[in-house]
Amino acid sequence: MSLPALLTQHIARRPQRIALLQHVAEQGSITRAAKAAGISYKAAWDAIDELNNLAAQPLVERSTGGRGGGGARLSAEGERVLHLYQRLQALQTEILQSDEDSSDLDLLGRLMLRTSARNQLQGRISGLRREGRHDRISLALGGGLEIDALITRGSTERLELTLGGTVVALLKAGWVQLLGDDDQPEPGSNCLTAEVEEVLGGEDASSEVRLALSNGQTLCALAEQAWLDQRQVAAGSTVRVQFHPSFVLLGVPV
Repeated sequence: MSLPALLTQHIARRPQRIALLQHVAEQGSITRAAKAAGISYKAAWDAIDELNNLAAQPLVERSTGGRGGGGARLSAEGERVLHLYQRLQALQTEILQSDEDSSDLDLLGRLMLRTSARNQLQGRISGLRREGRHDRISLALGGGLEIDALITRGSTERLELTLGGTVVALLKAGWVQLLGDDDQPEPGSNCLTAEVEEVLGGEDASSEVRLALSNGQTLCALAEQAWLDQRQVAAGSTVRVQFHPSFVLLGVPV
């Protein structure tokens, strides 16, 4: 499917995540924006985290105030993206036939991507080297952070990956492991330091931990509540996380 046809299909059905930006702009609160969009507060948080991770710059800025509290507003980049989307809605034929910056169209394509992976991180390919039957792809996430992905050589060729290219790294929450103070990362694994934003208890013994990276992107991990309690991990704590490069899936704009 060509890029114009794909964008036309997305624009015709107004993606919920893009619509959420409009609600944030109008309501000034994630709680009220979620209500206006007809989704749960948690679903709105998840959607905004994904939007901020996939964009080159955060689209939504939040002020603290506890669960359900605080405010939210669109950043200058968020306002620009929303305005671009509104233009595409109103004048899709003219826009798709014009010389609109292709990077803007790629950005909208990334924001409309829906997957089962909770974590979606945009990065640029900073390294590409062969390791036996696989290729190790190094991704610069921004702010000095870098992770590796380990994929087959066939996948590298099929995705047409090259140095400097933009990709989206997909990572399931269950693949992100929190480390204790005395735990050593496994050799060859990705290891990042993050601040705990929120711990959400689940229906079982496992809890969802929302993590903020130093570059403004976020990660979601799962951990046993007993493990968190024993190590006094709560909002505001600094923790390390690890995940193996083979768990990192890569996607590129079509």
